[in-house]
Amino acid sequence: MKPRNVGLCIVLSIVTCGIYGLYWLYCLNEDVCEVTERPGTSGGLVLLFTILTCGIYGLYWYYKMGDKLDRARQEQGVPPGSLAVLYLVLGVFGLGIVSLALMQNEVNHYIPGGNLED
Repeated sequence: MKPRNVGLCIVLSIVTCGIYGLYWLYCLNEDVCEVTERPGTSGGLVLLFTILTCGIYGLYWYYKMGDKLDRARQEQGVPPGSLAVLYLVLGVFGLGIVSLALMQNEVNHYIPGGNLED
């Protein structure tokens, strides 16, 4: 697992009309499960369920990933926020790419050498 540049991921998602965003979703799922040490639905199934439900499962996934990251923060002594609610609300209002960017930024903090400055 390596840190990803959030800005580059956003640009690639836009340039590829969302195809890279699907890959990013898959990778984020795998990375969050690894850094939080909480297994869950595989990235492939998350991608499949999100496509089959026309994005509704993606909203649930945003909430679950925020919850996992909040718990990981709490275990490290960092005050937990409301990441789950934030990611869900952004997703509901069509700003899923912002949720992915915030998630990636959070995951980068758990990876050695992962604080990428843009």
